[in-house]
Amino acid sequence: MDAVEEVKSRLSIEDVIAEYVELKRAGRNYKGLSPFSSEKSPSFVVSPEKQIWHDFSSGKGGDMFSFVMEMEGLDFKDTLTLLARKAGVDLEQFRGAGSGRDNSKRKERLYAANELAAKFYQVQFSRSKIALEYALTKRQFSKQTALEWQLGYSPNTGSALCDFLLSKKFTPDEIRDAGLSAGNRYGGSGLRDMFRGRLQIPLHDPQGRVIGFTARLLEEGAQFASANGGSRDAPKYINTPQSPLYDKSRHVYGLHLAKEAIRKTKFVVMVEGNLDVISSHQAGVRQVVATAGTAMTEQHLKALSKFTGDIRLSYDQDKAGLNATERAIGVAGKVGVSISMITIPSGKDPDELIRQDPQIWRDVIEKHQYALDWLIDRYRSLLDVTTAQGKREFTTVLLPVVRGLQDSVEQDHYLQLIAEIIGVRQEALTDKYEQTTQELRGPRKRTVRTPRQVDRQTAEHFRIQDQLLALALMQPSLRHYLQPITPGMLFSDNARTMLAFLQANPDFTGREADQVAALRPIADYAKILSVAYEELYQGIEIVDLRSDASRQQTRLIENYVKTQKLEITDKLAGADENATRSLLEQVIRLNQLLK
Repeated sequence: MDAVEEVKSRLSIEDVIAEYVELKRAGRNYKGLSPFSSEKSPSFVVSPEKQIWHDFSSGKGGDMFSFVMEMEGLDFKDTLTLLARKAGVDLEQFRGAGSGRDNSKRKERLYAANELAAKFYQVQFSRSKIALEYALTKRQFSKQTALEWQLGYSPNTGSALCDFLLSKKFTPDEIRDAGLSAGNRYGGSGLRDMFRGRLQIPLHDPQGRVIGFTARLLEEGAQFASANGGSRDAPKYINTPQSPLYDKSRHVYGLHLAKEAIRKTKFVVMVEGNLDVISSHQAGVRQVVATAGTAMTEQHLKALSKFTGDIRLSYDQDKAGLNATERAIGVAGKVGVSISMITIPSGKDPDELIRQDPQIWRDVIEKHQYALDWLIDRYRSLLDVTTAQGKREFTTVLLPVVRGLQDSVEQDHYLQLIAEIIGVRQEALTDKYEQTTQELRGPRKRTVRTPRQVDRQTAEHFRIQDQLLALALMQPSLRHYLQPITPGMLFSDNARTMLAFLQANPDFTGREADQVAALRPIADYAKILSVAYEELYQGIEIVDLRSDASRQQTRLIENYVKTQKLEITDKLAGADENATRSLLEQVIRLNQLLK
């Protein structure tokens, strides 16, 4: 990963752009008024999922870097410096000849080490009686589930994995950096396996690459050597430490297998354990993920917000669960998502409930309750709100949570509700509310610079071009409308490259690896076209799409003919007889295009 990709992995495009444009969620995307034209209806779209923006009024689009360059009038180098500072990325580690490539190669080696480790653990799993007994019998996972999630087993022999990776030409530093070695000297290899005698649960990034492991102890009461030379009980779960690939504050477990179900159902369920996720997926409820071994963070919610704004939590209903819910409500307000709670009967965890009856799990997911309402009900049952002390504790807990809400109407609703529950005047509650010390999120800083405006004719040209190409890219049956289009009719190099590709590959579906590779130089433009298609044409019947493709084709040709004729008219003024004849022949050919 180079510096640009590192910055993109740490910043959300919607957050960067929201410093300049007021954005509002519209389904999976965000919308706002164009900063490049004087429009009154929002046609500026940001796709968190694709990390792309597109302005339909001006035809501009790109990634977060291109947007900041447009708004700030900076070159790429200065834009990288600005965004790296926001992201907390030290550019020095990427400087020097070939350092970007070297860093990218290093990360690819770490990916390769983790992938190979997962395969090694899978082989050991198939040979381990204790691991098979735990996963297939006790947890009731099927063999297909074990394969899908790449469940494995780490042998309790000290350095088996490290020795295996060394034999595959990985260096000790690469093994340590991948989080696969404890780093202590052990045996002939000089390395000690991080995981030993455990069920191995691979952690994947959203693209499905292995970035680390959660490891579950299988031998109860097992011990390990402590730093002072003694021994103590081994923890039940241990995770890969922080590494160049794995960041527990950002990683959402199971997202690589859940994201399609999240898109379809338009909500996601967040549970506490990895094995709860696996059980739910096996039961057919696949829009389920987890934060592996850590509290929910803003980065977790931002990752999920790319797919949905409806996030349902299945947390333990103890004190820790209450505290986690309080924090989650505040974070959700910052990210702009809705948090609700799932209450499981009899205090079971999802895995236990699913093994009892998967239908009950489906039912409780549908009976979710808005998080703050759930929190009020829980504290109301725990505290005696008829006493002065109970009222004080009730309001002390809940008012900071209400203060963290972003909507003033919602805040007022809950102030009225809390006052009604505890039987006090709302004025008295408001006085305490104003005294709470939790800070509201400050207003975003807006840049006052006005970007260069785009004239209406140029914007119209770009709109027609992009809409026709979006239709042709996303609907192969419409590509014959590109047959009369020539590169000279288009207005950008990216569009000309896309035209040439689609004309040369009329049957392209996006599944052909070599053809996808050919599109890589214009990958961002392809994403822009897909966003344009989603916004303009998603769900429209094919007969109407044909009509629009025909209309855009005609307009594109008409604009081209008009422009060419104006140029010919200028040339005719000083042309001799031969030149005039040649120019008039060009006019005839242009008229034929219109037919």
